[in-house]
Amino acid sequence: MCYTVIDRNTWNREEFFAHYLSAVPCTYSMTVRLDITNLREKGLKLYPSMLYALTKTVNQFEQFRMAFRPDSTLVCYHSMTPSYTVFHRESETFSNLWTAYSEDYAVFLQNYTADQAQYGHLEGFAPKPDMPENIFTVSMVPWADFTSFQINTPIFNYLQPIFTIGKFEQENGKWTLPLAAQVHHAVCDGFHLCRFLDRLQQELHAL
Repeated sequence: MCYTVIDRNTWNREEFFAHYLSAVPCTYSMTVRLDITNLREKGLKLYPSMLYALTKTVNQFEQFRMAFRPDSTLVCYHSMTPSYTVFHRESETFSNLWTAYSEDYAVFLQNYTADQAQYGHLEGFAPKPDMPENIFTVSMVPWADFTSFQINTPIFNYLQPIFTIGKFEQENGKWTLPLAAQVHHAVCDGFHLCRFLDRLQQELHAL
C-alpha cells in the first residue's frame, strides 16, 4: 500500500477542502443509468465486472483516492481496493468482503471467485481478515430499479467514494442499471464526478 501525504499548507485545494470539511460539511450523491449491454451480450458476470470497472476508474482519478489514514493524516492512495457487500438469503444479512485488484480482468475475476468460494458463505460483518485501509465501498441492491439513492453519513471525515448498484432492466434492446455515487465535496466537485462517470461508462463498453 503506497500513498502520497497531502501538505495542506501548499495544497492548491486547501481553501475548498477546509470549507466543505469544516465550515459547511458536505457530501452529495448522483444517480445515473449505466449501459451494461456489452456485459450482457458477452455473458460477463455482472457484480465482478462492475467491481472491476469501478476500481479501474477509481484508480485513474486522485479525487476518488483521497482519505484520512487512521492517524488522521490526509493522503492520496496510489491505488484503491474494492470492498463490497455479499447478501445471505437465509438470514437476510450481508457481509463485507474485499478482493485484491488487478488491471488484468481475468486475474481480478479469478481473485473474486476465490474470495467468494472461501468467504462468501461466511456470515458476519467482515469475514475476510486483513482488510486494507485503502478501500472504497460498493453495495448492490438488485431488488430495486431506483432513480435516487442517498446514504446519510454524520461523520464528515470519510472522504472515500461510496457506490450503490441497483436492478438492471432491458428497454428497446438496451440493458441498463442505476448507479448511485456518493462523494465528499471537500475532495470531489461535480466536474470530477461527471468525468468519473463518463470514464466508467467507457470502461464498461470496453470490457
